[in-house]
Amino acid sequence: MAEENTVLGGTMEDEDESSDDPNLQVELNAFRAQWMSELKPNSGASGTSDRMLRAKGLKRTQDIAREEKATELFLRAVQEEQDGAFYEAIKFYRMAMQLVPDIEFKVNYNRPPDADRVGGDYMEDSDADGEIEDLLAYFEQQLTLESAFPKICNPELEMTQVHISALPREILMYIFRWVVSSDLDMRALEQLSLVCRGFYICARDPEIWRLACLRVWGRNCTKLGLFKSWRAMFLQRPRVRFDGVYISKTSYIRQGEESLDGFYRAWHHVEYYRYLRFFPNGHVIMLTTPEEPLSVVPRLRTRNTRMDSVLLGHFRLSQETDNQTKVFAVVCKKKEEKTTEFQKNRFCRRNPAQEAEHSFHVGLHLSSGGRQSSNKLVWIHHSCHITYKLTGETVVTAFDLDRMYTPFFFARVKSYTAFSEEPL
Repeated sequence: MAEENTVLGGTMEDEDESSDDPNLQVELNAFRAQWMSELKPNSGASGTSDRMLRAKGLKRTQDIAREEKATELFLRAVQEEQDGAFYEAIKFYRMAMQLVPDIEFKVNYNRPPDADRVGGDYMEDSDADGEIEDLLAYFEQQLTLESAFPKICNPELEMTQVHISALPREILMYIFRWVVSSDLDMRALEQLSLVCRGFYICARDPEIWRLACLRVWGRNCTKLGLFKSWRAMFLQRPRVRFDGVYISKTSYIRQGEESLDGFYRAWHHVEYYRYLRFFPNGHVIMLTTPEEPLSVVPRLRTRNTRMDSVLLGHFRLSQETDNQTKVFAVVCKKKEEKTTEFQKNRFCRRNPAQEAEHSFHVGLHLSSGGRQSSNKLVWIHHSCHITYKLTGETVVTAFDLDRMYTPFFFARVKSYTAFSEEPL
């Protein structure tokens, strides 16, 4: 009995000591609650348990992201302290400890071989390749962790004026549509996304890329098909470009007339250019001239050019069963102003020439040449249609596509997208 009382006494003392430890008491209460829940019947509780598991998983993901952000800020503070910028170091230390109070004991100080990477370029060892698969989701998560009401961006310095981050999301997206403009300057949109994380998120907005696809392929483009997103469709699907001009250069040697004394015959080296300029609204400009691109390209910025030899028309894209994208265009000369009756009757003819309209039908195959994709147009058809107004008869003359029909190559022109006339 004495030994038994001793053992029981020792047990009671241990329980008294354990009751004084709050952490142990909390763990015991949690164990008892979990044990009692497992003993109860599990009828109708599957939905609740699934929700609890999802909530725990979400909380775990947020904790991991918060710890990653705190680690990044702490390492940035360490680097600032080593560089002698103590004020900046204190600021980053404070931000890191606000996210994770004991971040000092969780940081892995083993840097990668390239010691130049500091702060923002730091990555956990778990990312072996050093890249983030879904950068858009990562940025959205970082903005959510920083504040309960995240802003698109934050000013780097204190400002007395209103910062752009104070604007609503809808107004910012309207500004981005002006950046893209009716010329579909997606290159400027990609450059704007490099400003900050918030601008990167706005530049990946699916609505902007969907509207751009509609402008290129028309209203029939309503489904993504094999593409993951509207942006992927716009970048990967073959199309003509609107931020430049397609140029074809043709040169040949022509034999001249024989001299009067018959001792020599002249040979002429002939060079001329063909220009094609496409617009997002379906219009196209075609020009054949011996003038070099330096003097011609600036005059093709708008459709209302004053060049007399220019051909105006419209085009359409066609993707056939062989998975080849083709461009078909119909162009004709600009309509001249009607002459006055005095000019008509000044040189009268008994048999005036019958009035006719000339139009040219052009077929091109879109392909890739060099490093760029879809930057080459190869001739597949060229014909002239003459329609007589008096009889309505149409005569078609097809041209032979010989070596004189050299392919077009695309050249980007910065001035074409320098100014925005209207939003997307």
